[in-house]
Amino acid sequence: MYNEYHCPIDWLYPLRQWLAAIEVHSSQQAHLICRLIPSQCPFARDIQLWGRTILHIPPLCKLNPLYEQMVELRWRSLCYLADRCGEDITAYC
Repeated sequence: MYNEYHCPIDWLYPLRQWLAAIEVHSSQQAHLICRLIPSQCPFARDIQLWGRTILHIPPLCKLNPLYEQMVELRWRSLCYLADRCGEDITAYC
């Protein structure tokens, strides 16, 4: 669908704004966010047959329209844990 200027309407804009506006207020919230949002794309795979790679599936997460906001939210959570709480975040890296 297009608006009056013939530009595509971004239906996900409100969701993007909501994700960008989430503030991390507690270590429990930050830990939950870090557990829910993976550090690497879980869909990237190497398909092997008899020890040889026959197919590589590239990471497809960047095709997710909310990818940038999710990575930013995870980053804010990691920063909160490291800077405000003084916790070791190597388990999430």
